[in-house]
Amino acid sequence: MFQRQNSLKINQERFLCLRDVTSAMREEGMRKCGLVIGIDYTMSNKVQGEKTFDGKSLHDISEDCLNPYQEVICILGETLQPLDSDGLIPAYGFGDFQTKGDDIFCLKDYGSCVGFREVLQTYNKITPTIKLYRPTNFAPLIRKAIDIVRCTKKYHILVIAADGQVNSEEETIQAIVEASNYPLSIICVGVGDGPWGMMKEFDEKLPKRNFDNFQFLNFYEVMSHARNRQTAFALHALMEIPDQYHAIQELGLLEKLEES
Repeated sequence: MFQRQNSLKINQERFLCLRDVTSAMREEGMRKCGLVIGIDYTMSNKVQGEKTFDGKSLHDISEDCLNPYQEVICILGETLQPLDSDGLIPAYGFGDFQTKGDDIFCLKDYGSCVGFREVLQTYNKITPTIKLYRPTNFAPLIRKAIDIVRCTKKYHILVIAADGQVNSEEETIQAIVEASNYPLSIICVGVGDGPWGMMKEFDEKLPKRNFDNFQFLNFYEVMSHARNRQTAFALHALMEIPDQYHAIQELGLLEKLEES
C-alpha cells in the first residue's frame, strides 16, 4: 500500500524560518486550524529551572530573556496563527491555588485572546499575581478543548506547556482517549529540568485510540541542540500534526461533528 510522505519529516534543513513551517503545513492540506494554549502553574515551576533556566523559576518574567512558557507561546503562536481564520486563541492556566488540579482558569478576564501576542501580553500581566500550587492534571484542560471543538466545529491543536509529571494519570488518560473522538491534536511541551521518562512512556503507552492524538517533546532538549532554535522547535512540535490531520480526515471526524 502506498504510504503518504509527511513533508515536515523530509529534508528538515530546508526550513529556515517559522514561515517555512507554516507553508509546509499548508502544503500538507491544513488550510485552517484553531489553537488552544494551556499553561502549568504548579509549585514545581519554582525549582524546575535549576539546570535549564539558570536556577530561576520557569515563570520568571524579565526584560533580559523570555522564559520557556513565553517562548512556547511565541514560537507556536507565530507558526500557527496564519492558519487560524478568526485569530482567536483561548488560553488557560491550571495547577494554581484556586483550581487545585480540579479546574482551569482563563488567562484573559473575558473571552479569547486575539492573536498570540495578546496571549503573551496577558500571560506577562497575570503570572506575577498567581499563587502556584498543585497537582498536575491535564484532564480539565483537555475536556475544555473538546468543548471548544464541539462548539466551533473546527479542527484545533491544544498546546500544553507543563513542567512535570502528571499526578492525575488515569483521569488524564481517559480524557486523551475521549479526545480521539474529535478533530483535536494534543501537543505536550515539557519545560524545565525533568526527568521526562514517565512522560515519554505516557506518550508511547496510551491505550488504543481512534488515532494517535498525543505527542510529547522536551523543550530544552530540542532547543539546546539546534542551530536555528525557533524553527527546530516548531518542526519537532508540529511534525506529527499532518499525519494526525489526515487521520482525522480519513475517519470523517470533522463531518461527524458538522452533522451533530
